[in-house]
Amino acid sequence: MSSKAQPAAKTFGKSTRTVPQASDKAQKWYPAVDESKPKKVRKTLRPWAPRNSLQPGTVLILLAGRFRGKRVVLLKALDQGVLLVTGPFKINGVPLRRVNARYVIATSQKVDVSGVDQKKIEEIAQPKYFTAEKAKEKAGEEAFFKQGEKPQKKVISSSRAADQKAIDKALLASIKKVDMLASYLASSFSLRKGDKPHEMKW
Repeated sequence: MSSKAQPAAKTFGKSTRTVPQASDKAQKWYPAVDESKPKKVRKTLRPWAPRNSLQPGTVLILLAGRFRGKRVVLLKALDQGVLLVTGPFKINGVPLRRVNARYVIATSQKVDVSGVDQKKIEEIAQPKYFTAEKAKEKAGEEAFFKQGEKPQKKVISSSRAADQKAIDKALLASIKKVDMLASYLASSFSLRKGDKPHEMKW
């Protein structure tokens, strides 16, 4: 049985009409706060799979970030659409870093990465490797007067510099075997007036 009151049937003369009850009428006032309803998830979460062109050793062009326009070498595709790349640093100044797979162009050029230590890549691929250590700021007058000062230059840890040299050493050996590859990686990519990216062969 429904909890709502059923409309009553009343007879007026020879005709019978259904008269709505007071509970059926529209309310004069509405609640100020909307009732929360559970959100319906339409799309199912699927594991990210890199596109076929994103293979280790592929030369990529960065489209966003601090090093946009630089050419880098792909070392490994990580989880959630993140790629581990390097310049190498000695050639174009791009260190080991993670980039979003959406903001790169994969070229047809590849670098032999078979000589790179895979255990070192797995170690660098861990999320904690790139977690920045947040220095605790001192509260009080000292912190107040330091607000206008220039930030101190970031000091790279010796372990990270050693990892960079170890990865780049194997890559540089492969790059030197290919003519003009070092100068290709050192050059920056840019579009000029009249260039049509969709017609270019990467």
